[in-house]
Amino acid sequence: MAHANHTSSAAHGHGHDDGHHDPEALRMMGFWIFLITDCILFGTLFATFAVLHGSTAGGPTPSELFEMGGVIAETFILLTSSFTSGLAVLSMNRGDRKGLIGWLAVTALLGAAFIGLEVTEFVKLVDEGAAISTSAFWSAFFTLVGTHGLHVSLGLVWMISIMLQLRKRGITPVTRRKVGIVSLYWHFLDVVWIFVFTIVYLMEVM
Repeated sequence: MAHANHTSSAAHGHGHDDGHHDPEALRMMGFWIFLITDCILFGTLFATFAVLHGSTAGGPTPSELFEMGGVIAETFILLTSSFTSGLAVLSMNRGDRKGLIGWLAVTALLGAAFIGLEVTEFVKLVDEGAAISTSAFWSAFFTLVGTHGLHVSLGLVWMISIMLQLRKRGITPVTRRKVGIVSLYWHFLDVVWIFVFTIVYLMEVM
């Protein structure tokens, strides 16, 4: 009887343990599902862009208006921010909270600089007669590049909230998971931007 009790309490303890780990695993799985749906979203936007890329309706063409200097600067900034987000994860793995917050702050600043350049580019294009309603090409362009920009902005808000949590609570299993996820998300946005840079800008200019 004692043996049976011991077995049931052990089983109960094991179940409780599983319950403790599950929320973290579920959140990680939720993130991967989110990333897959994001891949589908961007895939659809790229396909739409590919179909509409010549439809300028006699209006301004991308090769006339694109300024590659600014786009190259945006690319360099985003690639650098991907590197600094990697350095943040390295600091976290060493248990260096100050370094972790510092590198996340640098990453967020670079992300903000990227958004600043993108907004400037959009304002210039609109001034030069290329708005979202000008033609099918410009609609596809603003939708695709703007959606990526919105994702970067979301990443910035997310990163700042994680920095505040780290300041308050330090490096815990929960903040570790959050830093890991935001870093993965940031690398994903970097990969998407490389496709944007190649397909939207380089191919149109060439």
